[in-house]
Amino acid sequence: MSTEFPIGGVCRLADRGVIRASGADAASFLQSQLTNDVASLGPGSARLAGFCSAKGRLQASFVVWRPAADEFLLSCPRDLLVPTLKRLTMFVLRAKCRLSDASDELAVFAIAGRAATAMLDGVAVWQVRGRGATTVVRLPDAAGVERAWLVAAAGAEADVPAAAAMSIETWRWLEVESGIVTVEAATVDRFVPQMVNFELVGGVDFQKGCYPGQEVVARSQYRGTTKRRTFLFDCDAVPLAGQDVFASGHANEPAGTVANAAPHPLHAGGSALVEVRLAAITDELRLGAADGALLTRRALPYSVPLDAAVAS
Repeated sequence: MSTEFPIGGVCRLADRGVIRASGADAASFLQSQLTNDVASLGPGSARLAGFCSAKGRLQASFVVWRPAADEFLLSCPRDLLVPTLKRLTMFVLRAKCRLSDASDELAVFAIAGRAATAMLDGVAVWQVRGRGATTVVRLPDAAGVERAWLVAAAGAEADVPAAAAMSIETWRWLEVESGIVTVEAATVDRFVPQMVNFELVGGVDFQKGCYPGQEVVARSQYRGTTKRRTFLFDCDAVPLAGQDVFASGHANEPAGTVANAAPHPLHAGGSALVEVRLAAITDELRLGAADGALLTRRALPYSVPLDAAVAS
């Protein structure tokens, strides 16, 4: 299916929240909790990171950037922010780190396509740049479309450039096309990072120190025990995050789980990032039931390792 079409504009991401971590120990505290190396994060860069349970299951995923030496901003879905903030706070103990909800202070806007191109000239993927009263966070392209967040301080929304309105559904479809999974409320505690290709998109650093679930994540990596991966699919129906996927003829046991999904912006149906058992990836996969809507696999923007026995 071709995705070569003009798409883009600007939209407010009211569903994104922001956690602020500040204080002399903010870097060392986050370093001990997240899957990625944030201690080395410079002021001009952003990074993916996950927050896992002791069993190595993702409780949340973030885009993290560092506006000051002793301050970090972590963006995640807003409906996960309160429980995630509460859980992170439990681990602060004596560390000189203050965690707070900055969602009412910072508005996150999405910008894509032609509206983003002029603004992003010279800004590489995962770079962060100040732009007046806004901060530009360059994200990976999706479907051949340039993308970024514009993070505006409260009262500075007028500094977001005027452009055609883009629907939140279109932005979510671009998120799916990027191949980068976001942990949602429906998928909390469902995935070890490798199941959603998190280490393939730069969300895990295997050289950093310990964090909750680190032993499980490392064992999955070095012992080759990853038996599930995430792939991109189209469907005539619109999938929902958390929905089960079945291999045709196997009605009793799900073969996978929808991680993220969105309706297609130009035609009926939708696209989804689906975590699937590698042993079932060559089977006919159906949404919701063994006789549900057919899922058609498409290429991700990066390579996913497959055992020779299941590669296609």
